[in-house]
Amino acid sequence: MSNLKMSNYRWTICALLFFATTINYLDRQVLSLLKPLLSKEFNWTDSDYGTIVGVFSLAYAFSMLFAGRIVDYLGTKTGYAWSIILWSVGAIIHAFAHLVPNSILGFSLGRTVLAAGESGNFPAAIKTTAEYFPKKDRALATGVFNSGANVGAILAPIVVPWIAVNWGWQWAFISIGALGFIWLIFWLVMYEIPSKNQKVNEAEYKYIHSDEIQQHEPIKVEKEDEGRKFTYSECLKYKQTWAFAFGKFMTDGVWWFYLFWLPAYFDSRYHMTGTSISLPIAILYTITMFGSIGGGAFPAYFINRGYDAYTGRMKAMFIIALFPLVVLLTPYLSEYSYWWAVALIAIGASAHQAWSANIFTTVGDMFPKKAIATITGIGGMAGGIGSFLLSKGGGMLFDHYKASGNISTGYSIMFVICAIAYVIAWVVMKALVPKMKPIEL
Repeated sequence: MSNLKMSNYRWTICALLFFATTINYLDRQVLSLLKPLLSKEFNWTDSDYGTIVGVFSLAYAFSMLFAGRIVDYLGTKTGYAWSIILWSVGAIIHAFAHLVPNSILGFSLGRTVLAAGESGNFPAAIKTTAEYFPKKDRALATGVFNSGANVGAILAPIVVPWIAVNWGWQWAFISIGALGFIWLIFWLVMYEIPSKNQKVNEAEYKYIHSDEIQQHEPIKVEKEDEGRKFTYSECLKYKQTWAFAFGKFMTDGVWWFYLFWLPAYFDSRYHMTGTSISLPIAILYTITMFGSIGGGAFPAYFINRGYDAYTGRMKAMFIIALFPLVVLLTPYLSEYSYWWAVALIAIGASAHQAWSANIFTTVGDMFPKKAIATITGIGGMAGGIGSFLLSKGGGMLFDHYKASGNISTGYSIMFVICAIAYVIAWVVMKALVPKMKPIEL
C-alpha cells in the first residue's frame, strides 16, 4: 500500500467549489449590470441603488455570523446544499420584485434572501478546503476555487445584457438563478468527507493529513461534527479572530464596490451601457484570475524557505497589499482612455483576489477544523458591515457630486479608499498577531 499512486480527488472537490463560486458571483452581479436599465425603469437615484446594494451587504454580514455556525453544525455537505438552494431562490425572486408596489423594497427583499444563502458559500468552501488539503496547499486551493468569482464576473457582462435584450431583464435573474440547482445535483453525488470517500485512496488521505504526520501526531478519522461545542464569546476572546475580522472589514467592501459599481462608473464616465460594457468588464475580470491563482500560490515561496505557514502568508500579503496603490492613478490616467481605468482597476481587483485567497487561509492556519466555518462567518460579518458602509456611503457620495456636476470627484474619493485599505488592514492584522500561534478550542 505504501507504493500506491496517490489519487487526486481533492482537486475534483476543489472544482466543485470553483463552480459554486462562479454561480455565486453570476447571481450577485446580475443587478449591477442591469442597474442603468432598472434605474430608468424605476426612477432610482444612485442613493436608491446604494440602499439596495447596502441591504445585500448588511444582510450578508449578519447572515455570515450564523452561516458559519450552521455549516459547522450541519456538516459541510448538508450546509452547502441548503446554502445554494436558498441563494438560487433569492436570485429568482428578483424577477418578481417589480410586483411589489415599492420597487426598492421588492429588490431589497430579493437581495436579502440572496445574501442569506450566499453567506454560506465561503464558510462551507473554506471548511471543505481544510478537510481536503494540507495547510501548505490551502491557499492555492482557495485561490483556485476563489477564481470562480472572476469567471462569474467575466461571464456575467457577456451573458446578462444579452439575456436582458433578447428575453427581458426578468429572465436574466431566473436563468442565472436556476444554475444553482444543477450544481446541487453534482455536489450531493460527488462530495463526502475524505475518511468516507471511496474515491480518496490511502496515499491521498495521508497526504491530506501530512501536517499531522510531520508533527508525529496520530491521524484521526475525522467526523463532520467532532469535539465539543464552542461559543462565539470563546472565539471573540482571541486576537486571531479580531485580526481576521478587521482584515475582512477593511477589504471586502473594495471588491464589492468594484463588482456593484463598475458598470455604473463606466456609464457615468464613458456613457457605456448594455452590451457595450461587456468587453472591458470581461477583460478586467479575466486579469483578476491571475491574482487569485498566483496569489494563492505565492506564500509557498516563503514557506518552502523555512517560514511557518502564517509567517509566509503574512509576508506574501504585505507585498500583495502594495499593488492596489496603483488605483490612485485611475482618475488621472483614465482621462486619456477608458482602457487605463480597466488596466489599473484590474490590478487592484487582482490584488484583492490574491489577498482574499490568503486571508481566508489564515483561519485554517490558526484554528482547528471544527471552528473554521464559524470563524470565517465572524470575519464575513465584519466584511459585510464594511461593504454596507462603502456601498451606501458611495451612493450618497455620488448623488452629492452628481448634483454639483462633478461625479468624477466622487469616484476619485472612492478609488483612494480602495487603494489604501489593504495596507491599513495588514498593519493592524500584524500588530494583533505578530507570529504564528495555533488556537485550541
